[in-house]
Amino acid sequence: MLALPLVLASRSPARKTLLTRLGLPFDTLSPDIDETPLPDESPEALVRRLGQQKAETVAGIRPDHLVIASDQVALHRNEILGKPGDTQRACAQLARFSGQSVLFLTSLALYHPHHGMRLHVEPYRVHFRTLTQDEIYAYIDKEQPFECAGSFKMEGLGITLFERLEGDDPTALIGLPLIALSRLLTEFDCHPLRNTQGNS
Repeated sequence: MLALPLVLASRSPARKTLLTRLGLPFDTLSPDIDETPLPDESPEALVRRLGQQKAETVAGIRPDHLVIASDQVALHRNEILGKPGDTQRACAQLARFSGQSVLFLTSLALYHPHHGMRLHVEPYRVHFRTLTQDEIYAYIDKEQPFECAGSFKMEGLGITLFERLEGDDPTALIGLPLIALSRLLTEFDCHPLRNTQGNS
């Protein structure tokens, strides 16, 4: 049994699916925070702060839980990329990335009510192959990645857009770095291989 109940501070289906892979029972609760960057805030500082704020917000509601939170930004030529929102912007983003690379920074925050906060930021770089307009339109039409920074879904057909991937943990690109999470859970005596049971 887990020493503490686990809660994922997210409404993301992708993050929920990733966490399910560890075989630990958990609930989800979506935090409501202001994600506006602070003046002169670096991308790494932004994702770190937002991950921590999400964890702290949910911990305030579930004070007896072990809280997992995450945030992600995508960078192209040092510019933070927003979610496209519609077909036109998504196509423009992918056309811009053709033959280029995009860096993703994914934060992980793990909060324990007795031992405090652990924070981690995982980098992952995506190298896009040269894309034709027809490929871009076909991809956008099939997956409609309008709420995804970078205009693709790594867990779906987005993989067909890439020439290569560069990083230590591909789950970070989807939204929750499981390698780092497993390590941090172990610090709190919650190793997935010692606590695996059916997900609730």
